[in-house]
Amino acid sequence: MFEFPFPGVAMGCDYNPEQWSPDVWREDIALMREAGLGFVTLGVFSWALVEPEPGRFDFGWFDEVLGLLHEGGIAVDMATATAAPPPWLTTAHPEILPVDADGRTLWPGSRQSWCPSSPVFREHALRLVAEMARRYGSHPAVRLWHVSNELGCHNGRCWCDVSAAAFREWLAKRYGDVDALNTAWGTTFWSQHYTSFDQVLPPRITPAFKNPTQQLDFARFSSDALLDYHRAERDVLRGICPDVPVTTNFMVSSHQTEQDYFRWAPDQDVVSQDHYLDARLPRPRAEQAFTDDLTRGVAGGKPWLLMESATSAVNWQPVNVAKRPGELLLDSLRHVARGADAVGFFQWRASAAGAEKFHSALVPHAGRDSERFREVVALGSALRAVGEVAGSPVRADVAVLFDWEAMWACDLDSHPSAELRYTDAANRWHRALAGLGVTADVVHPESDLSGYRLVVVPTLYLCSDAAAAGLRAFVEAGGHALVTYFSGIVDPDDRIRLGGYPGAFRDLLGVRVEEFAPLLPGETVTLDDGSRADLWAEHATAPDAEVLARFVDGPRPGDPALTRRAAGAGAAWYVGTRLDEAATAALADRVAREACATRLDVPAPGVELVRRGRYLFVLNPTDEPVAVRTEGVDLLADARPGAASGGSVTVAARSAAVVREEE
Repeated sequence: MFEFPFPGVAMGCDYNPEQWSPDVWREDIALMREAGLGFVTLGVFSWALVEPEPGRFDFGWFDEVLGLLHEGGIAVDMATATAAPPPWLTTAHPEILPVDADGRTLWPGSRQSWCPSSPVFREHALRLVAEMARRYGSHPAVRLWHVSNELGCHNGRCWCDVSAAAFREWLAKRYGDVDALNTAWGTTFWSQHYTSFDQVLPPRITPAFKNPTQQLDFARFSSDALLDYHRAERDVLRGICPDVPVTTNFMVSSHQTEQDYFRWAPDQDVVSQDHYLDARLPRPRAEQAFTDDLTRGVAGGKPWLLMESATSAVNWQPVNVAKRPGELLLDSLRHVARGADAVGFFQWRASAAGAEKFHSALVPHAGRDSERFREVVALGSALRAVGEVAGSPVRADVAVLFDWEAMWACDLDSHPSAELRYTDAANRWHRALAGLGVTADVVHPESDLSGYRLVVVPTLYLCSDAAAAGLRAFVEAGGHALVTYFSGIVDPDDRIRLGGYPGAFRDLLGVRVEEFAPLLPGETVTLDDGSRADLWAEHATAPDAEVLARFVDGPRPGDPALTRRAAGAGAAWYVGTRLDEAATAALADRVAREACATRLDVPAPGVELVRRGRYLFVLNPTDEPVAVRTEGVDLLADARPGAASGGSVTVAARSAAVVREEE
């Protein structure tokens, strides 16, 4: 039976006591208790101090810190400390250093300066993991093992000779013989035909465009190489302390694209992720909601752990925007509403030195006497108040399909438009649904779709036969599917599905596209229903579909832009352009209504409503109070809406409610 490592909805953080003198540690424990901290992640970047020279381990300070945490009632997520090799290791073995596509060595001086395929790095790292497991695997404070840290964040792909040899081994296992590789890669083009796997290299810098399937396979290999490394650490831990669950912190976000977490998830005892709001995005909190729903999809619907987030600003964006009053609570509860059973932060104390010294923390440079720490204490109280939510499922009858392999393929070069990026449409349609009060799961294209009423298929450029067949079966059984432009174009080898776009979905949609007609930046088109669009147009016909809207202008006036086809008991919709926000919302509303998708009554634009089990989360980031009709107890206010309130809860500006609804 699944059991989450921390009770309730725990608040936690990375704790780096090695950055501070021991006299600070006891103050830390007292402040952690004041804030209501449930767990800390310990030891992430401690290798250089734990093993100051090869084979000599110094655990004395670690022992003391663990004792203090346990005495203070704070659980530990114990990191294996392998995220960054110590200088003695990179000095003695520079061959472990990663190399970029241009052949440049990435030197020590930051973090994660190691090649995922290096057997030398693995030997030293696994020795450390075994020492850590033997010493702390039975410690009563240790509730979870944390493999490395953000695997692949800075070294997700390495082009060195060691990686090249590992890539060739991976290809030999995938294809069996070099003739199969030649077929998959289309090597008759540009005289790339191989007669031996020994001739194959990673897609290093080349005079012109690289072979696209070579690039796609290298992305697959790189994700698998790090997954194999994760498994190696995990297996050591399970062999020594099998009763302690194991995780590693994923980076499920729009700016981290190098790991296929659907492949990684089965190797986690609990899925955990890190998420930081990115102020460079037009709608950072909508991206957070999408990421949370994707994390839930990766976790197979089970509760997940937010390992890291930020109490305020980060340090790595061009402008590091600080959170305004109320945003820490709202951002944290957004994670909980969408499936998180723990909310963690980087880090406990803001560092006084180093590259992340301007990254926010639970205890800022200003110390305990600060507005930020008071907000942290209030958040700890709020998470304790909603602790009964833990374990409750998020139920959705709408799904958005998402696939890392499709992303890797879609975002390659030499495509019809470099302006088209895979995550754009997925976020756009998810955002439109959320604005309607519709909660959506974000799931793999080959998932079981039978429990949904509506499935959105955004720019699924690469599509397997199994995914196409699954979508057809879903529609014919009574579901509604909405497919966007640049979907179903290639098979898993990145080979065009001939006969007209959108290849894999052409028959289901009843649409045949002869040619793409992408738009220049700033160019727009109009549809005859009044909608506006940009980015994309197509030369299309609808031999077996109802045309709902046509292009009025642009490169293909008169051609279908929006269609619908009845199929079996359901319907398949096709959108051949990127509708603007208003038109996207209007179409999402139309399709959701026709599909009879479950929706909540959003009281005002910008307000978020999510139901998790019997709990209704109301997040109000606006500057005005809102009233939401519901019957039950607001866990945050500890008050039952009564007759005077008319069975509704009023949520103040920049605040939230979590209502246990009456059954």
